[in-house]
Amino acid sequence: MAGAFSSSSETVIQRVVGVAVKTSTPADDLEKFYQIKKTCDFISEHQFEKVALQFPDELLVDSVAVAEEIERNTNAKSYILGDTSYGSCCVDEVAAEHVGADCIVHYGSACLSPSRRLPLLYIFEQRAVDVEKCASSFRELYPDRHSHIIILYDVNYAHAINGLLALLSPEYPNLVASEIVVEGEQCYSHGQIKRQDDDARLSDQDDGQVIYQFGRQFTLKSSLSVTDCSMFYVGQEGATLRNFMMTWNRCSFCSFDPVTAKGQVESISISRALMKRYYAIERAKDANVVGILVGTLGVADYLSIIEQLKETIKRAGKKSYMFAMGKLNVPKLANFLEIDIFVLIACPESSLLDSRGFLKPVVTPFEMEVACNRKREWSEEYVTDFRHLLPGGQSHVSLADQQDEEDESDVSLITGALRSHNLLSSEPTEPAYGSSVVLRNQTLTVANTNSAASFLAGRSWIGLEQKLGETPVVKAVEGRRGIAIAYEEEGTSS
Repeated sequence: MAGAFSSSSETVIQRVVGVAVKTSTPADDLEKFYQIKKTCDFISEHQFEKVALQFPDELLVDSVAVAEEIERNTNAKSYILGDTSYGSCCVDEVAAEHVGADCIVHYGSACLSPSRRLPLLYIFEQRAVDVEKCASSFRELYPDRHSHIIILYDVNYAHAINGLLALLSPEYPNLVASEIVVEGEQCYSHGQIKRQDDDARLSDQDDGQVIYQFGRQFTLKSSLSVTDCSMFYVGQEGATLRNFMMTWNRCSFCSFDPVTAKGQVESISISRALMKRYYAIERAKDANVVGILVGTLGVADYLSIIEQLKETIKRAGKKSYMFAMGKLNVPKLANFLEIDIFVLIACPESSLLDSRGFLKPVVTPFEMEVACNRKREWSEEYVTDFRHLLPGGQSHVSLADQQDEEDESDVSLITGALRSHNLLSSEPTEPAYGSSVVLRNQTLTVANTNSAASFLAGRSWIGLEQKLGETPVVKAVEGRRGIAIAYEEEGTSS
């Protein structure tokens, strides 16, 4: 049955959805793509008994074959982790602990965020890339041979960077390539581990400065800064490239896509993207109720940033509620209409969420700090890694002391209404001479105490009532047939 405002039920049932299915890798190529020998040596060296193998969705087709090869060559029991709790780029330590794993082997793309609970081995895909075409595109994009250029890349193309350098270094004396250096004593990748004293040791070797960001490390001359260099990225457009461009927003970016074998100048307007983020900051300033979304349980120091955000939001006179709901989508967040804005705690690549489809904006911890901490100003610096905001981080800004804070008001750039910074920053105290006396400025406070709890209590639908003992017991009867859009008996006289 199809009406004026509905489609045919048969069309819905017969609809064909196209899904791109990756074919399994031939057995002879498993070693090349998944470095099984390296993985088995890592397991045997540390005598692990239970190993969690984390695969992204596109690589699950090979997961069983890889697990069988690992069990055949080691004494360890392997467990395949699919459908990760959060993003597939992050290490799912929670799922690994559910099976009592001794270590994790992470396959595919990775954000390289530090993890501290379990020993971790990164195995990147060795995706194909034509080094000759990449070098040719590089020469076309950078005709000036004396330009200062930094090569960045997706982790799946790290195996081809040395070949690219061999072709370009003789022609470009100021070319610098980043290397993957994983942070953490228990994280392993290509045998390179970043420790606490590495930066000081490398800085003492020469007059250069060591730059470490998002698992990549490179050294620049002391007379140069990152803003003096251009960036050349090897990989496809996505969260990794967007993360680099937002962080180093004053640098020009060019990229080479190994799939299409074409290079291009990245024409994305960073200024426009930053203004969109600033609009979200203005929404955060207007918000009274903030929802803190826990988007990771594996990135180090996520509990510290949650506590810091709670204090920052409280100082700004706002109420905060914490949510842990796994992977985000529009229907999940739409259930909480009382929340004015959400702040996402996640890895740098997952925190830049495009919230155009959501009912309420989703901002990063840095953007929430700009909205709530008056000591932090909106400038050319943009921070996607929340660990830099913590005490001791390179972008940490302390909160203003409560005795120094004044109840200043400003005008919202969105609504044009007058707003106050610290209406709820301190609890109201009752006068000692009696509770019947009301302070004159409490009218403003009462007007802004609409918390999420009061909103929830005023909802028209508050849940199902059990009515135990009131509902009569009846025999089961035959229900409707068909689908909810059009049942078979609808439209009949009966």
